[in-house]
Amino acid sequence: MMSDKLVVVVTRKLPPAVEERLSRDYEPRFNADDRQYSTKELIDLAQGAYAILPCHTEKLTADVISRLPVSVKAIVNFSVGVDHVDLAAAKACNIIVTNTPDVLADATAEIAMLLILGAARRAGEGERLIRAGKWESWSPTFMIGRQVTGKRLGIVGMGRVGQVTARRARGFDMTVLYSNRNRLAREQEQGAKYYESVEEMLPHCDYLALHCPATPETRNLLNAERIALLPDGAIVVNTARGSVIDDEALVAALKSGKIAAAGLDVFNGEPNNIHPGYRELENTFLLPHIGSATFETRDAMGYRALDNLDAIAAGREPRDRVA
Repeated sequence: MMSDKLVVVVTRKLPPAVEERLSRDYEPRFNADDRQYSTKELIDLAQGAYAILPCHTEKLTADVISRLPVSVKAIVNFSVGVDHVDLAAAKACNIIVTNTPDVLADATAEIAMLLILGAARRAGEGERLIRAGKWESWSPTFMIGRQVTGKRLGIVGMGRVGQVTARRARGFDMTVLYSNRNRLAREQEQGAKYYESVEEMLPHCDYLALHCPATPETRNLLNAERIALLPDGAIVVNTARGSVIDDEALVAALKSGKIAAAGLDVFNGEPNNIHPGYRELENTFLLPHIGSATFETRDAMGYRALDNLDAIAAGREPRDRVA
């Protein structure tokens, strides 16, 4: 018996509650093994499908989109970032693209604070020391790190995640500075100081948190020239996308001590081809892209993606359309 439900290609394994809702309302083609599909596999799976529900791990380039069957009317991303989708190509093919904003700001801001604290207080180095059985003594000069309380935090990209990070940082009595495409309303700033350009802000940052979207304009935003503007011994954290950092420049600054430490949750070439310098250095605190990885947030992301799909299927404008 044929189903009259719309077919949806689901590229990665999703939380059980999200998959249950998909099974109830659609005819999903699940990825039970949770493995990375090849381009050919994705295109083959899309035959006869109405929508694709991808994550940031799928690269929906102009070439891939041009090869999708005409049945595909929507790409409903399980992510906020959409740099993995060629939006212009999707629009040209009359494919609606959505994302999942709002629901992961708290979880990602928590990771931003973890990165700040972990990098500043040498948490990764200390944890490795204990696991290797090499902690042999204590002294007043042992494992000294940088204080967070009362320091200046510069935020690049004061969107949802940036604003929540600013609120959490104020709990450590940090002074918040920010650079954004547009200045926020005074009530959103909550006392944060606005800089029209990143270059103007950098000399005043003890800590720098990157929360900007990945776009052609932000690619390699933190390069050697901008790193040189930071105070000596500044600390950099990134929960945005790996592409906003020039890896060679940051690794060189970490080696020289210009940057005291870095806390990174996202990388160019992740997961298997990240810059080897990050793994080799002791003054890096590294996490495997877990900014949104809480049960609550991943469920909420899935529901948001399906809300968008429901709207598209019903002929309504989806809440989170990006193309």
